Amino acid sequence: MRIIKLDAIDSTNTFLKEISSVETLEDYTVVVANKQENGRGQMGKVWQSKSGENLTFSVFKRVKGLEFSNQFYLSIVTALALYNTLKSYNVPNLFVKWPNDILSANKKIAGVLIENVVKQNRLEYSIVGIGLNVNQTEFNNLSSATSLKNNTGKTFNLDEVLHKFLTEFKIAYKSLESDAFEFLKIDYESKLFRKNKPSTFKNAEGSLFSGFIKGISSNGNLVVLLEDEVIEEFNLNEITLLY
Repeated sequence: MRIIKLDAIDSTNTFLKEISSVETLEDYTVVVANKQENGRGQMGKVWQSKSGENLTFSVFKRVKGLEFSNQFYLSIVTALALYNTLKSYNVPNLFVKWPNDILSANKKIAGVLIENVVKQNRLEYSIVGIGLNVNQTEFNNLSSATSLKNNTGKTFNLDEVLHKFLTEFKIAYKSLESDAFEFLKIDYESKLFRKNKPSTFKNAEGSLFSGFIKGISSNGNLVVLLEDEVIEEFNLNEITLLY
């Protein structure tokens, strides 16, 4: 496995995409940055991280055998690998917040940004970008953020945590290669934040509504039970889970 370590970079996803366009990369090539100047999250959000205290990295993954309609399963695999990594370090009260944020004690501890490269309507490879809060203890103006150290009281070796995640990621991806879609979906749904609990959402127009998260569809949409026993599906651009 090739691991490229950088002191500072604008974005590990961008860097990995750039080198993948000019050279043939080994599967699971990793770019990890001590400091990320322009880390990105879902929906254009910025990922903030103190230099040398957390993990900001991207993984190059070939996904030629994955049908375009099943691309959300890469998010599932990534979320489960992060969940299992944190569980192995006894991080408490873990949940997956749809689509692939990881929460501990209701606060965000990890975020994921996956960028797929498509050629001739087929997935070619994916860049899996991850921000994992490890040893940072203070998060200015981010009351909803936490870290491994905050929630366990321990200081962690960043390289060890990275290798643990990569091990878990490979294990989870083998299930995907074995077409264990239903197993992965059930496992993911069992860890969903606020599943079967009354929750408040905001739609794209800014209006609030209530419902119960029931799970996800096969293409990764969130399945919500609304008033009058109506079940609807929503994609990431349509709703935001507030609480």
